[in-house]
Amino acid sequence: MAKHVVVLGAGFGGLELVTGLSEAIPDKVHITLIDKSDAFMFGFSKLDVMFGRRQAHEVWNPYRAIDKPGVEFRQETVMSIDPEYRRVVTDAGTYDADVLVVALGADYDVGATPGLAEDGYEFYSFGGAERARDALAAFNGGGVIVGVLGPFFKCPGAPIETALLVDHYLSERGLRDSSTIHLVSPMPAPIPISQKTSSAITAILEDHSVEYWPGSKVVRLDPGQHVAHLDDGRALPYDLFLGIPVHCAPEVVVTSELVEDGWIPVDPATFATRFPNVFAVGDVTSAPVPRAGGIAEGEAATVAKVLISKFTDDSDPLPYDGAAGCYVEMGDDLVGRIDVNFLSYDTPVAKFTAPNPALSGEKRQWESTRVHRWFGPKAS
Repeated sequence: MAKHVVVLGAGFGGLELVTGLSEAIPDKVHITLIDKSDAFMFGFSKLDVMFGRRQAHEVWNPYRAIDKPGVEFRQETVMSIDPEYRRVVTDAGTYDADVLVVALGADYDVGATPGLAEDGYEFYSFGGAERARDALAAFNGGGVIVGVLGPFFKCPGAPIETALLVDHYLSERGLRDSSTIHLVSPMPAPIPISQKTSSAITAILEDHSVEYWPGSKVVRLDPGQHVAHLDDGRALPYDLFLGIPVHCAPEVVVTSELVEDGWIPVDPATFATRFPNVFAVGDVTSAPVPRAGGIAEGEAATVAKVLISKFTDDSDPLPYDGAAGCYVEMGDDLVGRIDVNFLSYDTPVAKFTAPNPALSGEKRQWESTRVHRWFGPKAS
């Protein structure tokens, strides 16, 4: 009898996992993929929307396009998770799983930074990216702050991209000379695991006259004075504040028994939780790797191999290696690439490929390849 695999969340992790299982062992699994949304969007597409480079209809990939053996998609909201009995209750029904995989990502706590909702713009949600797009269009010059507001956030390259794309956007509008751009982040360096990579990125920021303030965090905004207050006591005025909000695990995960210290702890080799036949991947875990789509994809591929081995009595797969690549938009149709490996060596390593036009095409190919793999040829 086919094993019932319930996957919560249809982002990078969920999509890669169900694809891997469906391709390898479609006769051995019945997969239920659950997500509250009706479509998927790559995280970097929000920057495309924010800077007016793509329209909404161009960046959504509807889940109804998924047509894979053994996979059933349900658009439902998860209401509770019982990891001991592998039981999930949604707003439409109850699911009992032989294997449960939690890939629900991270939510955003805008209220954790006083003043952000009133006088700033988060751009990590799709609605936030649209509001930031309108704010940029109405901006006529002045001080811009790109602020990272929490210690953990999706895609470490995103604040760098945002600052450089703001620079490009304002230059195209003839507003750059009358504007300043500050990038404020609690991270000690752009890519803390590599001084060489960080130095290269810092030099690019300097070339574009972006004031980079590492090791600093905005703790509140003063809407009346349009001033950002930092944790070290400094104050920085702004005319436009673009914030990466504090991240947190979804409430339905927090109220389950899966969480410790705010996130789901996992074995970083297999992504098993402390509950038998319950796994977790992606941004919702406390695995010792960055939160990023490419990382979640690799984690899910590892879980797929673990389950394939389990259901076929094959040899144990290799542990997750923590390797991934990240494209970084620089403006002027230039894209750089950061390749990392967190778990294969004694210490994490990173390599930076300088921005060039060829990587822009490579990034588009990277996107289309995954759309084709996850949704089928008609979607790509």
